[in-house]
Amino acid sequence: MLYKNQPLTQTARGVPKLLKFIFPRRLQNFLSLDQADAHFTELLRGGSGAFLIRTLGIAIGYIFTLLITRNYGPEAMGVFALSQTVLMIVSMAARLGLDTASLRFMAEYSAHDQWGRVKDVYLKSLKLLLPTSLGFALLFYYLSPFMADYLFSKPNMAPAFKIMSLSLVPFVFLCFHSENLRALRKIAAYAFFTKVSIPLVAAAILVVMIYHSNNIIMPVIAYAIGTLILSILCLGKWLSFFKISQVEVETSLSYKDMLSVSLSMLLASSMLYLMQWTNIFILGIFGTEAEVGIFNVALKLSFFTSITLFAINSIAAPKFAMLYSTGDLKGLGRLAQQSNRIIFWTSLPILLSFLIFPALILGFFGPEFRTGSFSLMILTLGLFLNAISGSVAFILIMTGRQKIFQNIMICSVVFNIILNLYLIPRFGINGAAFAYVAALAFVNLSSVYYIKKELQIFTIYLPFFPGERGEDKS
Repeated sequence: MLYKNQPLTQTARGVPKLLKFIFPRRLQNFLSLDQADAHFTELLRGGSGAFLIRTLGIAIGYIFTLLITRNYGPEAMGVFALSQTVLMIVSMAARLGLDTASLRFMAEYSAHDQWGRVKDVYLKSLKLLLPTSLGFALLFYYLSPFMADYLFSKPNMAPAFKIMSLSLVPFVFLCFHSENLRALRKIAAYAFFTKVSIPLVAAAILVVMIYHSNNIIMPVIAYAIGTLILSILCLGKWLSFFKISQVEVETSLSYKDMLSVSLSMLLASSMLYLMQWTNIFILGIFGTEAEVGIFNVALKLSFFTSITLFAINSIAAPKFAMLYSTGDLKGLGRLAQQSNRIIFWTSLPILLSFLIFPALILGFFGPEFRTGSFSLMILTLGLFLNAISGSVAFILIMTGRQKIFQNIMICSVVFNIILNLYLIPRFGINGAAFAYVAALAFVNLSSVYYIKKELQIFTIYLPFFPGERGEDKS
């Protein structure tokens, strides 16, 4: 049966039992859990599931990282991280922003049961993505020796780049179909395919490979095979939810209109990831494979600070689009403010743990990784600021202000590149960490300012400053 949105009640039917168990009565009142409306209750229910899946994904990701570092060493981790970074950058361009654009349009159309328009967006996106992704994959493959020799001065990277190029098309369609699942509010499936599936399958494949070869390129091969398998499975899952043959196409947007929106979203949404990958990219130019591997592990660990934000975003993005399309700005603001209270208090213990025990935590990946302790502390502080700023990127993008976010991100990426080029040759991975955090702070604070100015919503939650707890003063 075709997926239908469940109608929302006027008031919440109760806070999820898990949250009532976790938070005592006084803290429930402080976090406004008992006063939560239907949108927030749905977000908590969906977000709590996404939180568990995201936590599982991070744990499996760390297991995959441990398999690499303990069996192949930091150099192999660097080869994998660098080749994966190039894949991410090329795939972002190959997607043309259509994954994010389809999320926005499908969320709006499905909210009004306009399934013919959902099908129209899907088919037009496919016709654009297939030739584009194939073209970028061929370009990636044939330029692999050039990038390895002349860009990174690491000829041994060429085979890894070539293998990763073969996974470009499957990876593009995995990202596209997982965003389609999110648009229909199939959050568990979306969270699994984006946060759990690749490290899970890649780790399983790598376990088998460990007993057959000690070549440092094995993690790259495992990742590429896993991506192909999961792209096929994600397509099947999407088709099981959306019976495409049972829906008549209803024209919604022209190709020109779709590309106009998607390309703006490409610049807006991809810049945040590009900023992260730039650090690894430039560190790969000036540093060793081992340094890239250590920094990549520290960066992945720091993302644990934002785990609740990631979970909230997984269901909040289509809900922001739905609330804005119905003109409910007050509900949108309330949802953003309420969710940020949860984000702050769940992120704070992780922040303190990483600041107090950075060497101990990094030591699990091998003694060489303890040299990244100061970088982990810097990155954790930056990701905590990112978490308590809230879902600023999605609020701007889903309310049609992607050009504002696009401009913010362009400035931040340029700022990040300049800082990296100056700091990495002088301070190595610590310079890369500081550059990333400084640029990330610029993104968040600028976005918070524009959201307050344009929508009269203040997203940052500051519990220790009376009058600045994220409440709307307008």
